[in-house]
Order: sequence, then structure tokens, then C-alpha cells
Amino acid sequence: MLTQIPPIARTTFIESVRQPVYFVLVMLGGLGILMVTWSTGFSLGYTEDGEVSGDDKLLLDVGMATVFLVGTLLAGFIATSAVSREIENKTVLTVVSKPVPRAAVVLGKYVGVASAIAVAVVITQLFLLLAVQHGVQTAVWNKLDLPVIVFTFSALGLAMGAGVWGNFFYGWNFTQTTTLTLLPLIALAYALSLLFDKQWALHPIAKDIKPLTSAAQGVLLLGIMVMTAIAVAASTRLGQVMTIVVCFGVLVLGMASSALVGRYAFDNRPIGQVLTAESLSSGGVGFQSPGAEYRLTLDGAPSRVIRPGLAIYYGPNPNGFNMPVPPFADPADEPGAPGGSGPAAGAGTGPAGGPAAEPVGGAIVAVEYDADAFALRIRHEGPPAVAIARPPMAKDFVFDRATAVNPAALIVWGLVPNLQFFWLLDAVNQNHAPPAGHYALIALYSLTQTAMALALAVLLFQGRDVG
Repeated sequence: MLTQIPPIARTTFIESVRQPVYFVLVMLGGLGILMVTWSTGFSLGYTEDGEVSGDDKLLLDVGMATVFLVGTLLAGFIATSAVSREIENKTVLTVVSKPVPRAAVVLGKYVGVASAIAVAVVITQLFLLLAVQHGVQTAVWNKLDLPVIVFTFSALGLAMGAGVWGNFFYGWNFTQTTTLTLLPLIALAYALSLLFDKQWALHPIAKDIKPLTSAAQGVLLLGIMVMTAIAVAASTRLGQVMTIVVCFGVLVLGMASSALVGRYAFDNRPIGQVLTAESLSSGGVGFQSPGAEYRLTLDGAPSRVIRPGLAIYYGPNPNGFNMPVPPFADPADEPGAPGGSGPAAGAGTGPAGGPAAEPVGGAIVAVEYDADAFALRIRHEGPPAVAIARPPMAKDFVFDRATAVNPAALIVWGLVPNLQFFWLLDAVNQNHAPPAGHYALIALYSLTQTAMALALAVLLFQGRDVG
């Protein structure tokens, strides 16, 4: 079966890039980004240090939304032409009667459609990177970035010239020739624009490279690949209009799934957020060892009263998901424990007095809280030790109980593609680069969602009458 996929993918790719709507949507995406460059100068954005600042933040926001919209529309149109229309015209019958397994047909169609969409999306993303390189025209005295303009329109002119020349003299398909020629030319235009400033003075190419913005574009492309798989699955049973409706429905649900369903999957509320975390243990004792202590400075007064002996949890998410501290027996529930009846730490104007309650089993407990400095001292009580994955860190959220999980909401939330995972705009705007492991998790999530959609596509196509 593996040897049958590449020929199907190659044929599908060529058919996809030859469609007039393919070229039209790419050009409309570029035109939309061009218009955004002159229409986002009224955001009243603050100038901040980072790759993108001021009004350019809104430019990047609207530009990435344009890229996502173009990718979703292309997925709906091209997947329908590659699968649904061939089923309706009975042309797919010439393939499945070879015989070729239907799974190979679906996978080949997806690879071809995804490759064509990747070419179109990368071109549109390069348009966006060139627009960000140029910047928003906030005022009339802002100078145009002539290198960006010259190189961009030169690439467009050469690509269209090659398309017209090849079509007139050799009968080449205009859409295919122009688009496939534009990809390397627009990439070259972006690389050349990085070498010059607005006055055509040479400077190091690394000066204007935006690695975080470029990484956000790559992650967005992974999300569009998931949408492509969903479009292929829908097109095995639906026509063009309904396939596009399904794509936009998944797009809306995927962008809002955390608000609609995800917030019910995990039930917990933080009492504060960590500004700084400092180990109070000497001798290289880690917080994973019983007896170790940490001093946490919170970002403000806690939302609930912190008493000595209170169970303490922490984690990177405000809903309590993926906490490095596993659930443990609450010291207040242990036989013989005082139940947290000590004096309220947050009620006075100074540190709370009195020792913390001694838990019977392993636990992470509050020892004292300084209401003036918003400083919380916590201790790892034991033995037995709590299987802590890591010590507390800055920006962690602090909780006073373990997170409750709603299995039904968690299943629904997991099945619906969460497209917010592919939207790294906040990281770019706040100039917070995600760790490398985060990108690996996003790639794994994209692969999993794509595999699920393709499995559904194969299942739907197996029972489809194509005769």
C-alpha cells in the first residue's frame, strides 16, 4: 500500500495547484495582508521591547487570522475537488478498481492536498513576514521600507511573468507555474529584505530575523494541516458547501473549545501566583526530599486565607491542569490532625505565629505566611515523600487542593481539536519564547489529531458507494 500512495499524492498535488481558486485565494491573502499594513495604525498600541511591538502587534494578529482563514478555505475547496467531486464524477472508480486499497486512496489524497495547501500557506506567511518587516504606517512621516516593497513586487512580477510566458509559449498551466515559481522567489525576497534597512544600507541579516514570529507561523501551519485532514474526512461524504461549513464549524469550536468545554474538564481555583521561588534548604537538598522548604513570593494577597498546615499545590496552569504535585491526603483530614485550626495567617499585619500542623502522611503544607511581603513558606512533610515532579517556579499558580477532573468534559475537550494550541500570538506579543519541549508537544498533538481525522476519513470512505 505504501508504494501506491506517492503516485496518488503527486496527481492530487498537481490537480490542486492547477485550480483557479487556489491562485485566487493566495493572491487575496497577500492583498489582505497588504491592506492590513495600512489599516492597523490606530490600535493605540504601546511600544514594548520584543520582536513585534506597538501597532505591529495588531498587524501580526490580523495577518495570522488571514493566513488561518486562507488555509481553511483552501482546505474546503481543494479537499472537495480531490475527493467529493471525483466520487460524484465516478473518476475515483478507476483507481479503486485497480485494485488500490481505499485507505491508500484517502492517504494519498490527503498528502497531495496537504502539500498543495502547505505551499499556499507558506507563501501567504512569507507575505505576512514581509509586512511585519515593513511595519505599520502609523503616521504620514513614516518612511516606506523600499527594499521590502521592491523585492516583494519584483518576486510577484517575475512569478506572474513566468506563468504568462510558460502558458503562452509552452501551454503550461498558469496557476501552477505562477504559484510554484512564487514560492522560492518570495522566500528569496524576504531573505534579501533582511539584508537592507529602509535607506538601502547593508546590515547583518540576523538583525531583523524574528525567530519567535517565524516559529509561530510554523505552529500555525501544523494547525492548518489538522484542518486539512478534517476537510478530507468531511469530503468523503459531503459536497463542497457542507465541507466548507464543517471546516468553519470546527474552526470556531476549536478556537473556543477551552472556553466552552475545557473550563469544565478541570475544577480548581488558584489562591495566588508565584513571582519568585527560593529554596530555603541547605546542603543541596531538593524539594523532592521530605523536610525541604521553599519561600514563595506571591503577586498579591491570596484569594483565600492561608493557615499553617494548609495543603499546598502548584502548577503552570490556572485551572490546575498538569500539576507537578500529585494528590496527597489533606493534613486536615488525617486522624489526630488539628484540621488547620491555627490562627489565620492573612488576618494580621505580620507573619503568622505558631508551628504548622504535622501531617501523618507525606504532604506539601504551608508553614507561615507574611501578609506584608506576600511571602509564603512551604515545607515538604514526610516520610513518605510526595512524588513531586519539580519544585515551584516563578509564574506557577498556587492552589489549596488537588484538581478535580470531569471525565465527560475531558473526553469531549480531547476529541475536539483545540486550535488555540496552534495560536502562539500571545507568546510573540509578550516576548515569551516557549521551551523546545512545548513545540514538540504541539507537533505530537497535531500528528494525533491528523491521524484521528484520517482514520475517520478511511472509515467513512470504506462504506461509500463509488460505483
